[in-house]
Amino acid sequence: MAASTENGLRIALAQIEVEPTEVDANVERALEAVSSAAARGADLVALPELFNVGYFAFDNYERLAEPFEGETFTRLQEAAAEHEIAVLAGSIVEDLAATETVATPAEEGLANTAALFDSSGALQLVYRKHHLFGYQSAESELLVPGERIETAEIGGVTVGATTCYDLRFPELYRRLIDAGAELVLVPSAWPYPRIEHWETLSRARAIENQCFVATINGSGEFDDADATLLGRSTVYDPWGTALSSSGDEPALVVSDIDLGSLERVREEFPALRDRRL
Repeated sequence: MAASTENGLRIALAQIEVEPTEVDANVERALEAVSSAAARGADLVALPELFNVGYFAFDNYERLAEPFEGETFTRLQEAAAEHEIAVLAGSIVEDLAATETVATPAEEGLANTAALFDSSGALQLVYRKHHLFGYQSAESELLVPGERIETAEIGGVTVGATTCYDLRFPELYRRLIDAGAELVLVPSAWPYPRIEHWETLSRARAIENQCFVATINGSGEFDDADATLLGRSTVYDPWGTALSSSGDEPALVVSDIDLGSLERVREEFPALRDRRL
């Protein structure tokens, strides 16, 4: 069982290889990452966006969609309890009509849905991607946007989640901060060549909100879409400093989240208290 660090927790970002449509192989990699993260003393492990299906496999979304209670989330929920580690199941393509146990934004359609399970396997948070990508992407045509914003406490840290393209919309992060978020997890499928955007936006969200931001990207190529994920999963502290990061190959990025440093930043440089809007 992972033990929380003093006044914080240890997180692991599972930058796994994502093979388009190879759900079984991708889920197995995710489960291996959960086990490896627990072995390295992490309290929480986070997976990339659409890690089981592959973001750019648009033509297969409907065929590979699952209800919230489907096999992917169920296996990760069981792994969380088995290894006694919280798991952010980055996201899946959810079949809203087939989902039975959680509220949905529509009676039918598909959604890009992440779930956070605690170290007992209990569901703590559901996040459906709010901002759907339309630029050279079919996502906005295929999916229903999310509406709810939730936070959960993991190891004494208040955690929120957003997904990939959401990084370009700072208002969403303000709402999370107002809800008490101290760490925002961002499962993503960010491709080359937009490295500067990936790094700048992530750092900016940390700086302007004086919180920890952890971006969890995948690794791999999507030949049909002529896209390659750029990796570079990173943990940013409230000053915008990268605490831990990776290249574009599969990796497990581990970092300690120290709430003491967040409290010091907010006290020494009280930008959030100076807000007028």
